[in-house]
Amino acid sequence: MSENLTNSDDTSTGLSTDPSAVKPPQEWATGDEPATGAQISYLETLAREVGEEVPGDLTKAHASELIDQYRERSPRVES
Repeated sequence: MSENLTNSDDTSTGLSTDPSAVKPPQEWATGDEPATGAQISYLETLAREVGEEVPGDLTKAHASELIDQYRERSPRVES
């Protein structure tokens, strides 16, 4: 017999699904590191869609914040 247990962690990835566990980008331990290639690529796509330029020398935290901003304005991304 299986029990229906609520777990705030995704055991397949080890990531927390608890919204209260999400830190703002400015509090990330690696937030001051350079943005990843994946972040830059996605940001460039979103920037084209919303008519923005991607600034140079982005940190992971700043790239994440811009992605959130551009996603809100992108016609392709559903809210």
